Amino acid sequence: MKAPGKSTAMDHLVDRVRMIVDGDPRITEKTMFGGLTVLLNGHILVGCKKDGRILLSVGKEHADEALARPGATPMVHGGRTMRGFLWVEPDAIEDDDDLRDWLGTAERWVAQMPVEPAKPRKPPAGKAAAKVPKTPAKR
Repeated sequence: MKAPGKSTAMDHLVDRVRMIVDGDPRITEKTMFGGLTVLLNGHILVGCKKDGRILLSVGKEHADEALARPGATPMVHGGRTMRGFLWVEPDAIEDDDDLRDWLGTAERWVAQMPVEPAKPRKPPAGKAAAKVPKTPAKR
């Protein structure tokens, strides 16, 4: 648990990302991959990690071009390279214009994807299902 009033690299990064996407009705947030992920129409746009990196969805067709940029590396999950997703190191997004440019790169790709329908929320694990009140037994 973080100490009150103490900001982390991820908090600062999340604030910067939120300022860029603020007001876009297509945006939602979800905790994934060990950090906060911003979704555009239900698809991953950018994930903010505790170490200050971001995860971006750039599409398979644009991955090589995006990976040629400084600070970008492929996303590897479970020993498998996730084509179309990449990590961007903190030093490559120190400047707000650089972060905005990376988010724009991801937005151009993700905005082309079909809107994901909202998924029903699952009840928290370990919680009993809502109990239906019993009617008094008839005598």
